[in-house]
Amino acid sequence: MDRKEIFQALSRLRKALLQIILTVVLVGVILFPFSKRVLRHLQQTTLKTELVAFSLPEPFLSLLKLTLYGSLFFSLPFLFYQIWKAFFPLFHFQGRKSFIPLFLLSLFLFYLGALFCYFVTLPFGVQFLLGYQSEKIQPMISAGKFVSFCTAFIFGFGLTFELPLVLALLASINVIRASFLTRNRRYAILLIAILSAVITPTPDIFNMSLMGGPLYLLFEIGIILVKIIEKRRKGREMGNP
Repeated sequence: MDRKEIFQALSRLRKALLQIILTVVLVGVILFPFSKRVLRHLQQTTLKTELVAFSLPEPFLSLLKLTLYGSLFFSLPFLFYQIWKAFFPLFHFQGRKSFIPLFLLSLFLFYLGALFCYFVTLPFGVQFLLGYQSEKIQPMISAGKFVSFCTAFIFGFGLTFELPLVLALLASINVIRASFLTRNRRYAILLIAILSAVITPTPDIFNMSLMGGPLYLLFEIGIILVKIIEKRRKGREMGNP
């Protein structure tokens, strides 16, 4: 991979930028009429308390923000497709038969992480934070901050679940090796613990483990994928199929 190839990939992605924007806008227009219902559902499943607005435009802006994040969420298949289409040639895979499986895998990992956050980590985290309220401390949660809080963690979990695929792609261009990953496993565990503390909405061990456990499992899966890639590369170098 050289600088020219990278610039060519960025150029291909730039040409698709207008299509991406139009797709996000179109999906947003479709989703906006349902934004109130989505916000109510999100509130009832995670927060279970009333939201407040600290300014006149906040209710509208909150729905607009939720629509934008929702549009990005449902437009990701097209967005990921354009990213893969632009950067796939950099990895010099054998033919294009690997394109669809890798594209589908990237989508699966993202949505797996996002759904895991929505159904498991986020409800536990929100209820943990609400557990600090008392007669003298009653939370007043604004609609805008609530939308930002939830969507940030949902997208954060989705992106971190891409770890095995990222490791495999780095191995395909000889950036990392399985021996390096296994030799530095202890440091990886430390980084996963720090990342879990940053991403999860609460600082308690239980919620951190809900993030750290799957992330470490994904790291180990990534090591297995890297070993498979190295084995296949060695086979090709020796002239084996």
